Amino acid sequence: MDESAKPAAADGAATGATTGALAPFRYPAFAVLWTATVISNIGTWMHDVAAGWLMTSLSPSPFMVALVQTATTLPVFLFSLPAGALADIVDRRRLLIAVQAVMIVAAGTLGLLVLAGWITPLTLLCFTFVMGTCAAFVAPAWQAIVPKLVERRDLRPAVALNSVGINVSRAIGPALAGVVIAVVGIWAPFFLNTLSFVVVVAALIWWHLPAAAARTLPPERFVGALRAGLRYVRASGPMRATLVRAVAFFLFASAYWAMLPLIARDLLGGGPMLYGVLLGCVGAGAVSGAVLLPRLNAILGPDRLVATGTLGTAATLLVFALVRDPYAAGAVSLVAGASWIAVLSSLNVSAQTALPDWVRARGLSVFVTVFFGAMSAGSLVWGQAAAHLGIPAALLIAAAGAVAAIPLTFRWKLGQGETLDHAPSAHWPAPVVDESVTHDRGPVLVTVEYRIEPAGAAAFVAAMDALEGERRRDGAHAWGLFEDTTEPGRYLEYFLVGSWLEHQRQHERVTRSDADLQAVAHAFHIAPDRPVVRHFVAPVRG
Repeated sequence: MDESAKPAAADGAATGATTGALAPFRYPAFAVLWTATVISNIGTWMHDVAAGWLMTSLSPSPFMVALVQTATTLPVFLFSLPAGALADIVDRRRLLIAVQAVMIVAAGTLGLLVLAGWITPLTLLCFTFVMGTCAAFVAPAWQAIVPKLVERRDLRPAVALNSVGINVSRAIGPALAGVVIAVVGIWAPFFLNTLSFVVVVAALIWWHLPAAAARTLPPERFVGALRAGLRYVRASGPMRATLVRAVAFFLFASAYWAMLPLIARDLLGGGPMLYGVLLGCVGAGAVSGAVLLPRLNAILGPDRLVATGTLGTAATLLVFALVRDPYAAGAVSLVAGASWIAVLSSLNVSAQTALPDWVRARGLSVFVTVFFGAMSAGSLVWGQAAAHLGIPAALLIAAAGAVAAIPLTFRWKLGQGETLDHAPSAHWPAPVVDESVTHDRGPVLVTVEYRIEPAGAAAFVAAMDALEGERRRDGAHAWGLFEDTTEPGRYLEYFLVGSWLEHQRQHERVTRSDADLQAVAHAFHIAPDRPVVRHFVAPVRG
């Protein structure tokens, strides 16, 4: 078997086992794609620096300069969810290659326009928006393939290494862009960015996914896939817990990133050099934190690790608010970097392990949207607070809020998906159906009749309540449980699905962990035969 295409271990394998921070590099596919991604991110940072600097010469208006950043981040809000749906219904590798090809053309064309002197502020913003849109479509697919690159026990360090790669590129890209602009010219970073995308395409062409099982059903349609993804996240307890903890952290941690330039200039009396040093300390702290993460996670677990990282971030904000020493600022920036990667990797792993493969990109796109939304909203709040109350007061409030959020959100536990087996169970028998029932017929009503001992009714209802989430995650948009008024112990479960095709998808989506939930409920059934399942479809009218 081609080692570069070696699939991850079965979804049921635990992620909690201690593994080395660099263990994912044992997998050639991960090592190659990680390296290509870091190179690409360096090119992207070079593009961002060059675009911002170029805009200052094209239009000195602070508003126009700020629009460059807006054109980069706005597509994430607009397109993350559609991008996740698309990544789940098409071949992710081919999608990534196609989008990277578009980025090659866009970056190369922008470089030519700058070199020829034909660039305008509007043209620069348009090309930057296109690049941001492509990045929005890349992110969910790229995150969704990580579990295909390493075994499940190495997923946590793989996610941490991806975060390290971002910090490494953040440290190298801007500095390299400054040197290239000074030595070669403002056009050069755009061409280097183009070459970085070529590296990614080459890596993706080299890498081949393991052969997937043949599809027996047609692929999902785009709008239906988007709805199914949102429905899954809404009905998934592990995902809801992850998103709550993410908002609780990023909303307050955004104060650090939003005000770091003002901290360097106004509180510490420094300039661009000090700002760059603080960013470098953050990156160094993140790299150091990634090395320690496996051991810290084994000792603390994801919940206490996130709480510790939150406390580290709050301590950083506190020091920035009260201490006016650049050396102290550099030291706590190291803490901030380690805290950031501890929280981010824990949240990302919690989201990854909560999602089966069929909806992984959609679920991760929701996580990315919440991440950027909380960061953007927090930046706005803390910017306004600093304008009205002063920078130190805003930092102190953010630190207090981060600490207060720990006990308020601690009951939403992370890593609930680490013990789940998301492998398809294939234990639902194919329904007997008349040939006249076509895929688009619907809605479909499914009923399941149980007969239980009346004395065990309370425990049975509790088991069925747990089963409701599984029905809704896999496609049901309504669910209920009723007891026969004339025959105690006779219960009827029902759920509604949009179409016959969507119900067939339910058969494919049921996981081994879902099968365990169903087994608990079925254990209360006392009749000699299995619970009776019936299917009803809405009549054809007209």
